[in-house]
Amino acid sequence: MRCRFLIFGLVGLVGAAQASSTLRVGSQVLAAGDSAVRVTELLGKPSYKSHRSGSRGSRSLRGGGRGRRTGVVSGGTQGERWQYRRGSRVITVTVVDGRVADIEDRQR
Repeated sequence: MRCRFLIFGLVGLVGAAQASSTLRVGSQVLAAGDSAVRVTELLGKPSYKSHRSGSRGSRSLRGGGRGRRTGVVSGGTQGERWQYRRGSRVITVTVVDGRVADIEDRQR
């Protein structure tokens, strides 16, 4: 019985913040690789923007060979984090070189 509560507790923690490569916005889908213009079309002007330089853990759409986009770390890449507030949710879109590199959706 205690095991079930532990599992449900861990699932609840994981569900609080989700990084993903897609986000449903109404009947449309925003995906990694989409342009910054598409982000603005679907979500509007961000509530907050921050600039970041490439460091450990930064993601870009470079690498992967054979023309695939893999979201692998790329040294020295600069990007922006755009934050949007939607009710009790905060959506953070990381834009690198004018393209969506990562989407994070979390509850406030």
